[in-house]
Amino acid sequence: MTTKTITVVRDLLATNKQAAAAIRAELRARGILGVNLLSSPGSGKTTLLEALADRFRGRFRMAVIEGDIETERDAERVRAKGIPARQITTGGACHLEAKMIGQALKDVPAEIDFLFIENVGNLVCPASYDLGEDVRLVLLSAPEGDDKPAKYPQAFLSADALVLTKSDLLPYLPFDPRTAAAEAQTIKPSLRIFRISALCGDGVDGLAAYLVEALERLRSGRA
Repeated sequence: MTTKTITVVRDLLATNKQAAAAIRAELRARGILGVNLLSSPGSGKTTLLEALADRFRGRFRMAVIEGDIETERDAERVRAKGIPARQITTGGACHLEAKMIGQALKDVPAEIDFLFIENVGNLVCPASYDLGEDVRLVLLSAPEGDDKPAKYPQAFLSADALVLTKSDLLPYLPFDPRTAAAEAQTIKPSLRIFRISALCGDGVDGLAAYLVEALERLRSGRA
């Protein structure tokens, strides 16, 4: 008896890509800019969202989908700013997937301008999962070290902009923002670079303007 072995190679992310494409189409049809925030834990994603909420108040409407392994602590912080926030607790999964966003999207207000997705703190797994966003920000904080782009290249290759956070700590840490930016742009030359301190407010206006420009391009059909 002859045994024949057939090897089937399947794109394990195909289902996620399909769900992400549907989410992107829905957000664009509604005139909403989807923004995915990637970073290690503690880089300042939630603090940045709080700062953007202050900048956009009275001008633009935003909502947030929060991803964490456990608790609603980050969602509660965002809600305290008057921003609708939907929490996804993954129960151990190290990243969000498009199907999770699709479910959470049902609870997101219809009349908003920005939908921010705060991904699970991790520079590895989330980089491979499209969540239907039009803009992906990767955050790197001064305490993490300026060598991370070379160590975790996919996170920076998949991003549209690098946000160097906690710049108020630069005088006290051996972190060279020029080195981090240069390494990141070696991986992806088109990467935009922003240096901010969300707590002090430094640089946040520039990042907010970048996001507003992206929203305007999306609504004009140039996304």
